[in-house]
Amino acid sequence: MRLLVIEDDKDLNRQLVTALEQSGYAVDRAFDGEEGWFLGDTEPYDAVVLDIGLPKKDGISILEEWRRAGRIMPVLILTARDRWSDKVQGFDAGADDYVSKPFHMEEVLARLRALLRRATGHATNELSCGTVRLDTKSGRVVVAGAAVKLTSHEYRLLAYLMHHAGRVVSRSELVEHLYDQDYDRDSNTIEVFVGRLRRKLGVDVIQTVRGLGYLLDPGGEVAAK
Repeated sequence: MRLLVIEDDKDLNRQLVTALEQSGYAVDRAFDGEEGWFLGDTEPYDAVVLDIGLPKKDGISILEEWRRAGRIMPVLILTARDRWSDKVQGFDAGADDYVSKPFHMEEVLARLRALLRRATGHATNELSCGTVRLDTKSGRVVVAGAAVKLTSHEYRLLAYLMHHAGRVVSRSELVEHLYDQDYDRDSNTIEVFVGRLRRKLGVDVIQTVRGLGYLLDPGGEVAAK
């Protein structure tokens, strides 16, 4: 899953990005409103963390423009303003959730997990497909009760497919949602990661749909060959 953090406080921006990356997300960052608006308008993020008080372009204006342009990714507002009227303004502009500064990082992470769950139709932190279980809170993956150790890229791939289980996901979509903007993106590496993931899981829940991409089939698990 790929996120965008727009926060002009460099220390707080760094802390947010570090915490999100450690939680298994690919993260892009922006330090002013103009750059943040441009990234959110041109890149396919799964969620955005957006400060309201930004230089060059304020967060409310950014959010209103995104929504008018049809950008529907979940947005979590961060702000030092805690008056109820500011919260109402944020929600009316199209925010999905709101956290006032100062905040605990665990609260931000929990609220983002909830936004991502709701956006993809899931009710809990635990995603499942056959005997494969993935806990988005702990980052733990188990198959038939046995823990499976994955690299960060393998985890992101599995998490994205499990969030979108039952839908064919193209290689280009995976590339756009698994890597940050600075990563040297190559769709051929997706095939490599899928192969590694299948071997580690030991069950074939990831189907290749020729010419289209990959499908994680909740009801199609068979022993891996």
